[in-house]
Amino acid sequence: MEKAGKSGEDLLLAIRRNPCAREAMLWTEIGGKVRCELCERRCEIPEGGRGFCKTRVNVNGRLFTLEYGNISSISANPIEKKPFFHFYPGTKALTVGSYSCNFTCSWCQNWEISKVEPSIYACNFLSVSDFMRKVAYFGCEGTSISFNEPTLMLEYAIDVFREARSRGYYNTFVTNGYMSERALNMLVESGLDAMNVDVKGCSSAVRRYCGADVEKVWRNIRIACEKGVHVEVTTLLIPGVNDDEECLREIALRIKRFAGENTPWHITRYFPAYKAIEAGLCEITPVEKMEHALRIGKDAGLNYVYLGNVPGHKYENTYCHACGFLLIKRHGFDVIRNELRSGKCPRCGAEIPIRF
Repeated sequence: MEKAGKSGEDLLLAIRRNPCAREAMLWTEIGGKVRCELCERRCEIPEGGRGFCKTRVNVNGRLFTLEYGNISSISANPIEKKPFFHFYPGTKALTVGSYSCNFTCSWCQNWEISKVEPSIYACNFLSVSDFMRKVAYFGCEGTSISFNEPTLMLEYAIDVFREARSRGYYNTFVTNGYMSERALNMLVESGLDAMNVDVKGCSSAVRRYCGADVEKVWRNIRIACEKGVHVEVTTLLIPGVNDDEECLREIALRIKRFAGENTPWHITRYFPAYKAIEAGLCEITPVEKMEHALRIGKDAGLNYVYLGNVPGHKYENTYCHACGFLLIKRHGFDVIRNELRSGKCPRCGAEIPIRF
């Protein structure tokens, strides 16, 4: 835990002056401390201190977030970039992120923002109304909270999702899936339509490299599916971390068990970043190893397994699970050709589980 080193009055004054500081939604008082109930870390935070993710601070016995509209990155992204391949293909989502993370991955691809804690004294504030104006200006069909861990923007995401849904836009999350069950329920109730969940490996790898319990992630995948949220799963395939056959088979079987055989599994190629050298994770994932992982997914009964970060590979495309007909041709994040017109394969008539 971080100790802020300022008096309660000084911190409260800074909070009042910071447009991105709002009282947090999920916390309880526990005898001189507050327990954050946003994610499954359940941090107990002393007066003047911050939790593990550094985005929430205890001021005079109340928990405040520093992430409300505190934007580090904004971009009108193809929905395929998330990646979502079975959710409104060919559309764009206005995507924002903030700062910090509740995981400890040494290979982080967005470390420039996810390893930075927000300031209590200043921020890059974007109001919900301005956010919605940008959605329209850039011709987007939906919203996405992404880049760093979006759970940390819970209060902002809820307000954005409610407003976006009222205007007919869809709402998406790209997440490590470690939010509390209460937080997930609040997101769904406010208008969350789709989640891409990054399953980083099996239990031992997630505990060692991420400092987390992967069972909580699988629980949230199950709950989201039960509540009608569209779910896709991504695994960054890292040699020496999650590329052994037993681990990959376990992930594939759990996707089928908790989310269903038609849930897309995106296996993406790893390129070393952040503290990869210190962690000894310096090997770029061989394409042959990715293709082997894809076969494991198919053998486990998954109908849609994709390979990412390999532009031009045939398994960027969507094929009919029944007859193999090429339905959607992609290159990178671009849809080159879409043969789906009615949600059915034009060759054999099979129902294709893609939301349009």
